[in-house]
Amino acid sequence: MKSAKNLEETIKDKVQPLLEKSMEKSWGLTIPKLELDLSDRLKNQHSDLYIPFELDFEPAKHKFKKEFLQRELRRHLGNVSQLAKFLGIDRRSIHRAIKEFKIKVDRLKFQPPEEFQEEFIDKAIRSTLSEYKKIITPEKMEQMYQEVPSLSRNIAKVLPPPEMTWKEAEQEFERQFLSHALEENLGRVSDTAHKIGIRAETLHRKIKKLKLRVVRGQD
Repeated sequence: MKSAKNLEETIKDKVQPLLEKSMEKSWGLTIPKLELDLSDRLKNQHSDLYIPFELDFEPAKHKFKKEFLQRELRRHLGNVSQLAKFLGIDRRSIHRAIKEFKIKVDRLKFQPPEEFQEEFIDKAIRSTLSEYKKIITPEKMEQMYQEVPSLSRNIAKVLPPPEMTWKEAEQEFERQFLSHALEENLGRVSDTAHKIGIRAETLHRKIKKLKLRVVRGQD
């Protein structure tokens, strides 16, 4: 809770002024709605997690865990001891997972934390800007896109990096995957469970545990 509050304060006190300055420079004005949309994206620092929605639940979870572990190994430069501490598990568990997922650590392209953070911010800015193409002229939009690299670097300097334990990563996967599956099946729990290859009782239990919103009266 404290880290979430600190993140929100950082975005309000340090990130939003940087965004306002870039908009003023590129457009001569600021757009509060765009500023709010980008702030919301940056608050959700786990929105870029790889979730294979097209697979059944268990295969999707397996693939997610492999991709997540590879990403974190790249971000921690292959340092298993450091990563174990960060993920809240012991080194042996990481070594077992590396073996289980057949990850070739020596073949991974390592990515320093600051570069990882800058890339996430860059994508968040570009994704937000793309939603305003219909109301902002191409010329002004291009001016803003030219500001994205420097804006991303400046925001990366003040925005704390995402923190997620192994357990939290699994929960976030289940939250996003199951929410998407339920929405796809109009909230019908039995149909959803059948579609993703798990028991309806299991899905009901996960819905309760994760406090997922479900359209009622259709199951």
